[in-house]
Amino acid sequence: MRARLPVAAAALLLALGATSGCPGGPGPVARTARTPDPAPPAPAVVTGDVRPPDRAAVRDGGALRWAVDAVPATLNVYQPAATADSALLAHALYPALFRPDAHGEWTPDEDYLTAAEATPPGQLPQVVTYHLAPRAVWSDGTPLSAADFIAQRAALSGLDPAYGAVRPAGYAAIDSIVQGADPHEVKVTFRQPYGEWRALFGPLYPAAETGTAAAFGRPLPGGTAHPTAGPFLVSGYDPAGGRATLVRNPYWWGEPAKADRIDFLATPAEQRGPGLAEGRLDLAPLTTAVDRAGADAAEAVRRAGALPGTTLHRAAGTGLTQLTLNAAREPLTDPALRRALARAVDRRHAADAALTPLGLPAAPLGHHLLTGDQAGYRDNADALGTADPGRLLDAAGWRRPAEGGTRARDGRPLALTLLVPAGSATLRRAADAVAADLGTAGAAVRVAEAPQDAFVRDRLATGDFDLALFSWPAGPGPAGEQRPVYAKPRPGPDGTPVPGSNYARAGTEEIDRLFDRAAAEPDPDARRALIQETDVRIWQLGHSVPLFQRPELVAVREGLTGAGVWGFTRPRLRDIGWSGPSS
Repeated sequence: MRARLPVAAAALLLALGATSGCPGGPGPVARTARTPDPAPPAPAVVTGDVRPPDRAAVRDGGALRWAVDAVPATLNVYQPAATADSALLAHALYPALFRPDAHGEWTPDEDYLTAAEATPPGQLPQVVTYHLAPRAVWSDGTPLSAADFIAQRAALSGLDPAYGAVRPAGYAAIDSIVQGADPHEVKVTFRQPYGEWRALFGPLYPAAETGTAAAFGRPLPGGTAHPTAGPFLVSGYDPAGGRATLVRNPYWWGEPAKADRIDFLATPAEQRGPGLAEGRLDLAPLTTAVDRAGADAAEAVRRAGALPGTTLHRAAGTGLTQLTLNAAREPLTDPALRRALARAVDRRHAADAALTPLGLPAAPLGHHLLTGDQAGYRDNADALGTADPGRLLDAAGWRRPAEGGTRARDGRPLALTLLVPAGSATLRRAADAVAADLGTAGAAVRVAEAPQDAFVRDRLATGDFDLALFSWPAGPGPAGEQRPVYAKPRPGPDGTPVPGSNYARAGTEEIDRLFDRAAAEPDPDARRALIQETDVRIWQLGHSVPLFQRPELVAVREGLTGAGVWGFTRPRLRDIGWSGPSS
């Protein structure tokens, strides 16, 4: 039986085509036999490069032309058809009570929230009280209220399967929502503690869009018939024509938007460079375009950096690129073999192959759940121990012939295939480095490519691979957001384990309990300690090997402020604009 692929996961994985390639640096080189030592501490990693602009230096007025993959059919990020562009526009048009900062920590958004507090740790039931900004209204004049929270919880809690929503973590833990002491106070009571409650209700949709399964199931295009609540309004929305236009919201109560208008333009990756060079675009992600340029990453980045009148931003993104080992496929069903192979991978070698050509630090990753500059990050690879991988392979029964070459057990050679999505030069360079390391340890690894549209659907979801290289997103709520990637597969109706998003198909009850405890823990320090313990157990399971943070490249026209590689932060459209005098 083919496993059902979560649509949201597919969209995230296919976004790995946006890995890149760039400024000089050697490709994979032949390796002599070695015993890998524990990786030294990674150099400081900066996720993203956008910092809050000085609004006083940004002039009022002007238009911005922003390249996107497509104008999405829906702005409801909880519908299965939602895309990354759905999220980009939704966060521009709908409230989010908390915003992630540059390090992935939640901070209240003062435009929508004057305060929020939870009952003290240990006091049950857990109650969170939100104090909404009194002037916060939907674009039809209706104030934000408890009704919007109640409707969204009904849609996303899973209590009514008719909604068919992509269900983010946390909503199922809510017991009830009521209005508090006044119309601007909302009280949310949890049936079980939920420590990552700040991740909820962002974006928040009006009750009219989520109050019934029928309303929730309709596509949510932009337009005046669909109330929004942000510094911009939708003045034109044409998915077929590839253009969405936002203009200043005259009813906006916060600091006014700097730009008069933002045009989101559907632009294929290969057309973005010419669009920038010819003055038809002002902001364009170029990761995919550079990554598809082939083996000469340095030349591709040189061309991207030489586009007239633009600045090329390069930084680590929030995607965690990892080597996944398929624990449901022989011979990788043996945890001892998986751990031995994980020990044989030189993460710095893979990071160097992927990132040095892009002009980024070759910073290896040592955590499955956190990026290098998130609070609590540490390299936990020593959870595998320090034993020589050759000895571990010997102990697992995979012996090397006296004359050298590929190891074997019971007459079967240790021959594996490493799958990567076609067209990604960055992932191919990393895969070649990993294959070389495993070859040094005695495993014969062949790198193979699968078409982008089939990589997830036909290979990962069905288990048709040995090893695979792809990225998962990190976020401010790792306990809730990343649990599905590592959750133990459960039997389906026919008794066959259903992996869901856990493409490694390896999991334990202990890891699931640690995730659940971390999600419920209200104390941030205690939650981080549980996240550390969870990561150690994932390492010891031989589930996957984190390698590096996925790189991102964004070209920005000179004079445009508040734009670049956002990392954890979200584009704050009200602050993006042009510096200098009006032209």
